[in-house]
Amino acid sequence: MRCGDFKESYIQDEAIFQSGFVKFFLALFFVFLLIFPLLANAYMLYLANMIGFAVIGAVGLNLLTGFTGQISLGHSAFIGVGAYTSAILITKLGFSFWLSLPFAGLVSALAGVIIGLPSLRVKGLYLCIATLASQFILEFIFVHWESMTKGITGIHIPPPQIGAMLFSTEKKFYWITLFFAVIAVAYARNLVRSRMGRAFVAIRDRDLSAEIIGINLLQYKLSAFAISSFYAGVAGALWVSFLKVVTPEHFPFILSIQFLAMIIIGGMGSILGSIFGAVFMTIVPEFLSYTASVVKMQAPGYEQLFIPLKEVVFGSLIIFFLIFEPRGLAEIWNRIKSVFRLWPFSY
Repeated sequence: MRCGDFKESYIQDEAIFQSGFVKFFLALFFVFLLIFPLLANAYMLYLANMIGFAVIGAVGLNLLTGFTGQISLGHSAFIGVGAYTSAILITKLGFSFWLSLPFAGLVSALAGVIIGLPSLRVKGLYLCIATLASQFILEFIFVHWESMTKGITGIHIPPPQIGAMLFSTEKKFYWITLFFAVIAVAYARNLVRSRMGRAFVAIRDRDLSAEIIGINLLQYKLSAFAISSFYAGVAGALWVSFLKVVTPEHFPFILSIQFLAMIIIGGMGSILGSIFGAVFMTIVPEFLSYTASVVKMQAPGYEQLFIPLKEVVFGSLIIFFLIFEPRGLAEIWNRIKSVFRLWPFSY
């Protein structure tokens, strides 16, 4: 009977697949993801796509904030940079969706490096203010640079295409979302096990000590901003191609708060926590909307109480997890696994 864990090397401790049991259930999960479009309706596939975009964005923010300790309140703006880059390349320059996607990530990464420069001199609250300023600056650009972004009118984007096949429905776009979400999660999981990932964690825990032992703060802090923004740009490009339109209203400041809530609730410094948080924070608003519709049918007039409830729930969840479970849903999942792994022993 397997009881507890015993590792003899760093490689064993950081292995992605800790046991055959993990491999088996991960394989089952992938089988479920592959057959899901055959079982789900259009609304469920819409939610699955939105969860996929959120997973990519949340993983990127967690690499920056959870692993490197650089707090960002401008993640929504970087998503917008990627979205507008992709839309402009497709509609004005005739790029295909597939070619515009890496360019969207690269332009967002460049924006992230520029915004990340203050992190070399400031941190904590001051860095929050710097990234918050970038959010409002980029929002202003989205609205007023009408020759490129078309302002509040927005840009209409054709669906992705391979040959004669158009990815114009939720079911078809699901495969694109699944592919890039899996690639994003797999790369991030391997990144945090690498030399760069260990440097990120060292900077988060104590940047002065990290610099003393030879870690280049300039290189790794800017790398964290670039990688995080690249993820955001790809998520933005996928999102607006799925919606087939991009407008400034898609990237408000509250979206940055929602992504921050995802990694706090899911678990900062955890790739799995990013996934949990993205799923949770995508489903909660839908649940509240469903509750409001039920209340509207059963007690007309009272559904207005649920309109501001979304923001209240977001704030309450953040406070709850910060107080009672600062490591988030990922830690709860680890404790559940430990119960089954160690049962019937307590050690």
